[in-house]
Amino acid sequence: MSAGEASKLWGKSDNYVRQMLAKYPEKFPAGSVRKIGKQLVVTPQGMEAVTGIRKNDLDI
Repeated sequence: MSAGEASKLWGKSDNYVRQMLAKYPEKFPAGSVRKIGKQLVVTPQGMEAVTGIRKNDLDI
């Protein structure tokens, strides 16, 4: 999913993934975040690793 979409799902600001990737790239598991063209995409596992909140625990 897009970084902005993931950030909103996890209740974070729109640029959360970009900020975390810039400051703490080691928190993202290998292959969990990728840039495709200008679009940054992140897996649910990447968001879980960075936020500590599991996707199943979200109110979606």
